[in-house]
Amino acid sequence: MKSTLLLMTLNEIEGMKAIMPRIKPEWVDQILVADGGSTDGTVEWAKEQGYEVVVSPGKGLTKAYLAAWPKIRGDIVIYFSPDGNSVPEAIPDLIGKMQKGYDMVIASRYLGSAKSYDDDWVTRFGNLLFRTLINLLFKPKTSALMTDPFVMYRAHKKDLPSRLGIDKLEPLDKLFRTNSCWIPLLSIRALKNKIRWTEIPVDEPTRIGGIRKLQIFRYGALHLMQILREWTLK
Repeated sequence: MKSTLLLMTLNEIEGMKAIMPRIKPEWVDQILVADGGSTDGTVEWAKEQGYEVVVSPGKGLTKAYLAAWPKIRGDIVIYFSPDGNSVPEAIPDLIGKMQKGYDMVIASRYLGSAKSYDDDWVTRFGNLLFRTLINLLFKPKTSALMTDPFVMYRAHKKDLPSRLGIDKLEPLDKLFRTNSCWIPLLSIRALKNKIRWTEIPVDEPTRIGGIRKLQIFRYGALHLMQILREWTLK
């Protein structure tokens, strides 16, 4: 299976310059940059390095995913954050697991000895709360616990979002004035639909440059509503 490394960027030039030299070209068949409207030279630098770039028509990761999807040539998609949070050396491990027949492989920050060095007490508590709730409500009895349903760093088959019906904008964004990501729904519906998934332990280093873009409490309310909606539709 061919693989596409999908980089999600928004003003990440510092991270790009530090992280991208660590990615070996032979690891993947395509590197595609999905940019959310950078103004710090990220797009220009990526193009100078020869990377394919797609600029999202609006704010939010889901809009960036939808803009990038027609350009993806791989059978496997690996989401990657070049801000330093994603460890490049885990890319071959993710692909190797996918080649064993999984539909999705998650680079878990909380599996085994893996650790997030970018967590603070709020995000640590939020991740614990939501992963407990998601496993309680959606995990099949015969399935393993999903230790990191919210992390972006993961690989999955290209057609999985359409199979799970998440390849569209989230209606709840209007209510909460957010620009959400489809990753939490990807995890929830993978559990609900008994998709073949697994996790590997991967540390999350601290961010290089840039700032955290997540509005924690507003997105927390959104994700709670998503979980409740998915439970009522179970």
